[in-house]
Amino acid sequence: MNGETSEQATARIRAVADRFFAAVEAGDIEGVKQCYHPDVVIWHNTDGLEKSREINLETLTGFVKRAPERRYLDRRVDILPGGFVQQHNLRAVRHDSHVLIMPACLVCKVEGDQITRLDEYFDSAALTGWFDAD
Repeated sequence: MNGETSEQATARIRAVADRFFAAVEAGDIEGVKQCYHPDVVIWHNTDGLEKSREINLETLTGFVKRAPERRYLDRRVDILPGGFVQQHNLRAVRHDSHVLIMPACLVCKVEGDQITRLDEYFDSAALTGWFDAD
């Protein structure tokens, strides 16, 4: 941003990352929405499709209902010029106590205080059985 030092930019981008992941953990869909730029592009390696904020928020709403407990464990965040990379293990627990542990990596571009692009990489094999009736 104009007039921003590299330290200020780093702090701003880290705050966006922290706010985003805290909102997902809390199931705060509106908080996630505020972290996203209205024209954000969300891409997943498992289908190779670019999706809109609205589609992503619908998916996230369903995930939060299915898994009332979500935590990002072993977070490793690297702040880069214009964005961040986070590696983590997502731990989610369904209502029937079925536990999902899914290693993942997110690469995000940030402009101002919002994510403008999110690329998520994960091994879909971790989801085997996750969508079975609980």
